[in-house]
Amino acid sequence: MSALPRSEPRISGLMQNLAGIALVVMLAALGVAYLVDEAGRSDGRKAPSLEDGEALVQTVGGRELTIPKNWFRFGEQMQSGFVGQVDLSVELPLGRVDVTLLPRSRAKSSSELLDSVYVHQFAKGTETGVPGLIGQKLEGNGYAGEVIWYDALAPKPFVAKCIDAIEADAPDKCVRTVHLASGLAAIYSFDETLLPAWRDFDAEMGQWLERIGAN
Repeated sequence: MSALPRSEPRISGLMQNLAGIALVVMLAALGVAYLVDEAGRSDGRKAPSLEDGEALVQTVGGRELTIPKNWFRFGEQMQSGFVGQVDLSVELPLGRVDVTLLPRSRAKSSSELLDSVYVHQFAKGTETGVPGLIGQKLEGNGYAGEVIWYDALAPKPFVAKCIDAIEADAPDKCVRTVHLASGLAAIYSFDETLLPAWRDFDAEMGQWLERIGAN
């Protein structure tokens, strides 16, 4: 009696596609959240600053964070206690970055996804426009309009995934996920216009994360 054919490759491919689709949904949701948040900040709240004082304490994934109230993206999250994730907004020199902090078990890092998912979906040819980074369009179902930007030389590369903006006149939106030594994951969402400063990006973000005890 002949052995049944192995199904692992098919399952692996399915999981990669599901991971890609999940990222597309997340990017779209972040875009909508950005619009909602912009409307909310018209209430007169000032831009976030490292000097912000009034803070509250939240615990995420066993990590206690002391967060200035002005950093919260959504007003309803401004309460102390245990939470599943924290959604913040910070200001880098080149622009705003939205940050979601959650247990690292809930999010793969962008560098992990580069090797396990993205590289298998690269289209032929490369994109240019960001000094020091290689751009690769993705092809296949669920990947339309997506480009991976990464540093091909570093052992732990900078990797960001960008997708076409929802609005015609808006910049493309990018997502970068990193694992922190604290045991948390940080999901950064930002305009593609910040990519030219990619070499300083993680160091700049580190100042904000250190301020609240997240790194």
